[in-house]
Amino acid sequence: MSAGTISRLALALFAAAGLPPIAAAQPEVALPSALEAGWKGDRVCALLHETETHRVLRCTFPPGVGHERHFHPAHFGYALSGGRMRITDANGMRTVEIPTGSSFSSTGVPWHEGVNVGDTTVAYIMVEEI
Repeated sequence: MSAGTISRLALALFAAAGLPPIAAAQPEVALPSALEAGWKGDRVCALLHETETHRVLRCTFPPGVGHERHFHPAHFGYALSGGRMRITDANGMRTVEIPTGSSFSSTGVPWHEGVNVGDTTVAYIMVEEI
């Protein structure tokens, strides 16, 4: 029997028994890290330093350049040059102003993506736990 025939048979058996069909499990897609993710095939983060416990990245986003969907472990960031980024994550889409010299930290981000929607290059240093 082919896989398609088995699937149709299973659905028919569930229907005959008056049971709702079991949803097929969706494969989880492994997201890239901030270092691995890029923008339209080009890297936007460079590895500056790495130890057994931490790595340091420099991420640079000229106007119109973004960062494709990726995840972050716990991290600290410092804005070398600020600007306006549009961020999309599980909470929706928002535009944020990042002041030069500002910093941020997080216990981790399951996923997000962003794009520089301003007219200045945004660059920051990120220290991630490994």
